[in-house]
Amino acid sequence: MADVPVEVVRVFTDPDGRFGNPLGIIDGRLVPETARQRVAADLGYSETVYVDDAATGTLRIYSATGEMPFAGHPTVGAAAWLHTHGHAVDTLHVPAGPIPVTRSGDLFAVRADVTWGSTWTWHQLPTPADVLSADPASYDAGHTYLWSWQDEAAGTIRSRAFAPAMNVVEDEATGSAVTQLTAQLARDLLVIQGAGSHLHTTHQPPQHATVGGRVLPAGPRTITI
Repeated sequence: MADVPVEVVRVFTDPDGRFGNPLGIIDGRLVPETARQRVAADLGYSETVYVDDAATGTLRIYSATGEMPFAGHPTVGAAAWLHTHGHAVDTLHVPAGPIPVTRSGDLFAVRADVTWGSTWTWHQLPTPADVLSADPASYDAGHTYLWSWQDEAAGTIRSRAFAPAMNVVEDEATGSAVTQLTAQLARDLLVIQGAGSHLHTTHQPPQHATVGGRVLPAGPRTITI
């Protein structure tokens, strides 16, 4: 048995540094592939990133239920983490393909094909209050994304995401989902998801979008494998 250090960041915080979706980041050399899913499940985050090569931005992403070829909050979080550790890569490499990275001030963003990521069932609700009052137990299968316009003219959306298929009752901030929503609505968005995380997107037709936000460190952990 060995203790493995886990760095944790919060991805898509609001401008005041609140909220954000926790992400575990682990040196991939320390965990064999056969143990990666179990470690991700034990950590309890929606996803955990294994950095296989920091210099080239080569990553693998795992949820509690398996490996993911692409996911939004892990790639944004990893891009910011690599930058703070001296690896300001302009492209991440994940199984789905290369992911260009950009930075503007304190916002890190990744560009992805909107056909990547999980398949969601979409529900547009009349008001943000309807989104906030929804009961996750009412959506007990697959991946469900609830959203409402908070300010349609400004492109601001209020949303929540439920993913019991991944053992995630509610996902605080879901980057791949908002790239898909950006493509559906064909416009740039500010998505306020979950308790209050902020995700910024840009529409890049015909089938790409960027998703970005602020990333802040959280307390490190140690896990035994």
